[in-house]
Amino acid sequence: MARHDVVIIGTGPAGLGTAFALLDSARPPSILMLDRNAFSSGGLRNDCKMNFTWPVGFPESSWDEATAVRYLARVEAFLKPEILERRNVSVYAGRAARLGAGLLEIRQAHLGTDGGLELIKSLVAELGRRGVEFGLGEAAHEVWPVVGASGGGDRFRISTPKREVSCRDLIVAPGRGGFAFLQGLMTSLGVPFVDNVVDIGLRVETREEHYPIVKDYYDPKFLFPQKVRTFCTNSRAAHVVQEKYEDTDGKPWYSVNGHSWSLSRPSNGLANFAFLRTITLTEPLASGQSYARMLGVQASLLGGGAPIVQRVGDFRLGKRSKAATMNGDLYDFEPTLVSATPGDISLACPSKILRALWRGLKSLDTIVPGVLHPSTLMYYPEIKLYANRPVFLDGSFLVQPGLRLIGDGAGTSRGITAAWASGLRAAEGILGENDGGARPLKAY
Repeated sequence: MARHDVVIIGTGPAGLGTAFALLDSARPPSILMLDRNAFSSGGLRNDCKMNFTWPVGFPESSWDEATAVRYLARVEAFLKPEILERRNVSVYAGRAARLGAGLLEIRQAHLGTDGGLELIKSLVAELGRRGVEFGLGEAAHEVWPVVGASGGGDRFRISTPKREVSCRDLIVAPGRGGFAFLQGLMTSLGVPFVDNVVDIGLRVETREEHYPIVKDYYDPKFLFPQKVRTFCTNSRAAHVVQEKYEDTDGKPWYSVNGHSWSLSRPSNGLANFAFLRTITLTEPLASGQSYARMLGVQASLLGGGAPIVQRVGDFRLGKRSKAATMNGDLYDFEPTLVSATPGDISLACPSKILRALWRGLKSLDTIVPGVLHPSTLMYYPEIKLYANRPVFLDGSFLVQPGLRLIGDGAGTSRGITAAWASGLRAAEGILGENDGGARPLKAY
């Protein structure tokens, strides 16, 4: 059986951040990185939009401002982003304030999906040169603790379709796409966790001329009453995509997301953004994963196995969209997610959620007039799963001796930069434990 000092499950920014931090130590450990995909995955592949301002991306259950700012500086020093210019923010912020809303000012960088892929290539190549072994296309089928492990011995064994490996320290960073995998792992290992928060909403797509703020501020973060917000804006060469998720039984369901290419690609004149409401569940139904899956399956049923798309003009009239009404006259552009089914979102989205979203959109249309043009599209559902909240034992996200859970799937981050910072904290925990030193961490 092969062995490594550290095994990292997940090759997104959380896993990559852990690996680089471990390699920079005085005694670099041997590292194996596993990913069920045949390529390095995670948020760097998805538009590669990075935020460098607290509190964006940092759940306050795991971070305080001082800790986040300190680690953000390290992430920025490593990634060396080109921060985008913002203009006229005070104008939009003033309009928002008059409506009881807010606009966050955030230092942002954007590489685009193609730029993110190039960054991943260079990061993976650098790790390979420094001795990290990759098991791409190797899902971690089973993880079990080594009985009686003590001292400096290995504490975990992991089986993949190709091999079994053992390690002393295990980092699990599967991202939102591995939400169900992580839940199954925590259940099997007896790790207590809470899963009661989920974001439910729409992906809005429109012409840039109807949402001109993107010319001044690439990814504007508006906060509205009732826990409604904009998220993940894309423009210039933007498109909507369908994402596949799996529940704990391996059954698929779908959500939508937004991407854009870098500025090297020609613009299609479109913009898209998520419009989400945060839902906190209480007893007796306290599983955000189960609730999200139910909504995703219901939407897929009404959409014939695909997400639903509806024009704002049809929604205002209380009628479903149809393929015949998706172009011509006011409906002057075609959906970029061609697999979406024209339909009626109100049949699939719970009315309390939809009412809050629509109120927020009407406020947004006052702040940025034109976004609710009749041709604007609303795709449903857009669901964000980062609600696993394990019970952490320390600030390095330790849940059992030798086992640390990090990244969006584990609820320690909500984006690339915070995920990378989570990896830094996990690495410091490993190094501090193995060297007998203290962990310079505050929040957990």
